[in-house]
Amino acid sequence: MKATIFHKNPKSLMNKGSGFLQGYSHTLNPYAGCSFACSYCYVRQMPVALFRGEAWGSWVDVKQQAAAVFVRELKRAKAKGPVTIFMSSSTDPYQPVEHKERVTRSLLEVMADDPPDFVLVQTRSPLVTRDIDLLQSLGQRVRVSMTVETDLEHVRKLFSPAAPPIAARLKALAALRDAGIPTQAAIAPVLPSSERFASLLRPLTQRICIDDYFMGDGSEGKRTRRLGLDVLYEEGGYEEWYGPDAYRIVLERMRTCFSSDEIRISQAGFEP
Repeated sequence: MKATIFHKNPKSLMNKGSGFLQGYSHTLNPYAGCSFACSYCYVRQMPVALFRGEAWGSWVDVKQQAAAVFVRELKRAKAKGPVTIFMSSSTDPYQPVEHKERVTRSLLEVMADDPPDFVLVQTRSPLVTRDIDLLQSLGQRVRVSMTVETDLEHVRKLFSPAAPPIAARLKALAALRDAGIPTQAAIAPVLPSSERFASLLRPLTQRICIDDYFMGDGSEGKRTRRLGLDVLYEEGGYEEWYGPDAYRIVLERMRTCFSSDEIRISQAGFEP
């Protein structure tokens, strides 16, 4: 499904961190909508999607002149106290439209000139490596959190067929590591994976975050249940992976390669 692109002129970009992201002073979304259209995305049950009247993944709003708006907002926010930013909470900042529009890059350019105290870049796209120069300029003020829900490509295709391949994400993590940029692999949400998952991630990052629908969707899994994901789990024969204890399978496997202080669970993994 090819997303229809709309161009908007936002009056503001920074939103107060709250709920699951209350550890951040602000969230920052370069776009509204996301063409990756992952089946399990919690944003599908949020007002931005529910009130749109169009299928999630079929539209993307590009926030024009975002950098000019952000410059002003960032200065005001820093005058009031520490600024920690989660980018992004309801879209992927490196979805395909970013190749052309470069909104995310323009926001990072602002941060390179006037750094916040911390920014977490949450993505599942290898396109993040394009901006290694800007990420390096932020030093220890940045962390790239690369979503790698599984190591099994057929599972990725079942749950998020429009998202980047797993191998490309692992390659991106290696490039970020080699560039000296702090990273983590976000196994979020936990999807069915193999016993070799931990050994694949071990050379690529020193930090793992594990989260699932029951801890991370803000409603103990109720919001996710409304998406009807159980049908996909049944289709793939993965019923045992859809439950509040499934994350423990991955946790125990990760413990064979990562120390306890390198593994974080749910909200703690996304904190500044």
